[in-house]
Amino acid sequence: MPAQIINGRKISEEIKKEVKQKKEALFNETGIVPGLAFILVGDNPASQVYVNMKGKACEELGFYSVTIKLPAQTTEDELIEKIKTLNNDSKIHGILVQLPLPSHIDEQKILQAIDPIKDVDGFHPVNVGKLVIGLDTYLPCTPAGIQELLKRSDINPSGKHVVVVGRSNIVGKPIANILLQKRDWANATVTVCHTGTRDIAYFTRQADILIVAMGKPEFIKGDMIKPGAVVIDVGVNRIDDPNVEKGYRIVGDVHFESAFEVAGAITPVPGGVGPMTIAMLMKNTLQAALNQIKVKELAN
Repeated sequence: MPAQIINGRKISEEIKKEVKQKKEALFNETGIVPGLAFILVGDNPASQVYVNMKGKACEELGFYSVTIKLPAQTTEDELIEKIKTLNNDSKIHGILVQLPLPSHIDEQKILQAIDPIKDVDGFHPVNVGKLVIGLDTYLPCTPAGIQELLKRSDINPSGKHVVVVGRSNIVGKPIANILLQKRDWANATVTVCHTGTRDIAYFTRQADILIVAMGKPEFIKGDMIKPGAVVIDVGVNRIDDPNVEKGYRIVGDVHFESAFEVAGAITPVPGGVGPMTIAMLMKNTLQAALNQIKVKELAN
């Protein structure tokens, strides 16, 4: 029986609608509008597209946003100074530095320069540490979106075997930590596979929930999936295809056609995890505004 399609576009619209309602309630009560600053260094075309999409989401929800575009030769110190200015700007509740950065800039130094209370990407070591030990914090947007997809599709990871393929700081490590917490919509047994794993298929065939974030187009085939498993495909890969007008297709890390015949539920690419990332960024920015209001109230 073919798999149920998990519609990330539909679910992300539900979340954005909820965030907009809360944003309007916040404004009516306090006059405060959640503010988000994007910093884009260089002219990476994909980064420009992502920042534009995030800016449009802010506009749609009535958030205040500003995009700061810096040349590729911007120094590390110049970028840190720009972040410090935003850290002290009361209209800005969230700061997002679009990755990747030019090779001469130390990514970790930049992420650590962001005030943790404005780190809506959830990448600052303080927020990563809180995630690992189970404290409330901003969850990285893509992993948080994955958990929300499962929740709103009534797929409870509790007691299930989740296999994560990929160990990046952006997806693999945080989703593994999120789903093993002793919390609702988590509490799973989690296995993480990566480039050093021998016979990945041995592990993927054991997964009740398989999350693939490895950056290899269509690597996971249907015969690597346990019948009835839930498959969450995080991959976004551009592959040449002379049979389509654009000359290329966007595919995931999972071979959709073969997986669709085996899985119980699956996210498509595009239209699965991708839209959730922006929805969760908006949710984190709203939460950041609420957190900063609370800090001010405690200080007065």
